[in-house]
This record gives sequence, C-alpha cells and structure tokens, in this order.
Amino acid sequence: FAAAAAIIATCLLPQVGGAEEKKKKKDRPLERTRTTVKMLDDGYKSAVVLITTHYVNEESDLAAGEAAIALFDAVKKKGWHEVRLLDASGEPIKDDNSAKDAFEKAAIAKLKAGETWHEEVIEKDGKRHLRAATPIPVVLEKCVMCHENYTQFKGSEPIGALSYTIRIR
Repeated sequence: FAAAAAIIATCLLPQVGGAEEKKKKKDRPLERTRTTVKMLDDGYKSAVVLITTHYVNEESDLAAGEAAIALFDAVKKKGWHEVRLLDASGEPIKDDNSAKDAFEKAAIAKLKAGETWHEEVIEKDGKRHLRAATPIPVVLEKCVMCHENYTQFKGSEPIGALSYTIRIR
C-alpha cells in the first residue's frame, strides 16, 4: 500500500522541469529570431539610406521607399518573412503604408513615444511568429525633397516604422 501511495503522490505533485522551469530558461529560438530581425532591420535601413544618397537626386527618381517596398514584396513571395513599411507621420504617401491591425497601431504609438522596439509573439498557421516593429527617423536632407511634411520630424519622433512578421525557428 505504501508503494502505491508513493506512486500516486508522485503523479499528483508538480513535475520538476515542467512549465515553471521552462519559463525560467531562455527561449533560444525567440532570441535568435530577435537577432535576425535586428540584422534585417539594419540591412534594410542601410539600403534605403544608400539608395537615397547615391541614386535619388530629383523628385522624378525612384524613391528608396518604393525600392524597399518592391524588395519586401519579393522577400515575402519567396516565403522568407513579411516586412511592411508603415507611415507614422499621419500623411502616408500610399494608404497601404497605414497601420492595418492592433499590433501595428500600438507599435506606431509606442515608437512615436520614444520606444525603439515593439514586439509580440503570435501563432500563425500553427507556428510561433515574432512580430516586431522598429522606428524610421528622418536621417537625410533628401528625404524632405519628396516628403515636405517630414521637415517637422527631423531629429524628433519617427516618420515611419518597419513592421516584421517572421517565423520563430
């Protein structure tokens, strides 16, 4: 009887290494995905600055933002991840650049308030994904050539954001 009672008690007690212990451990796949988003963010923003610096000389030139959107579409079509260019100025060039859901709206508000990163882990198609958003400030004088409304934001709050949705692996 004592042996049976010990077995039953063991089954009823919280398991060592259960959910509580797992929460204490770092979520390494999430950490890797955050690092990936930071790398992508740096690359995409650097590309926009380089394109603007070297190839945008007058209003009729292809805007770096348009080139970035074309790149983002190609990346999404290949199934890598999703990234969207979001307006935070209140005057989007295209309606597609407006925040579309609760995450993007919250991200714009938080980034405009001074945060440098906003994230949420979601489940999509039965898999975990990281949604993250980062601010886009005005960094070049050329930006106001096509976006006169950006003059008021120079050196202050962001005029936009990049919104990422990427699978956690």
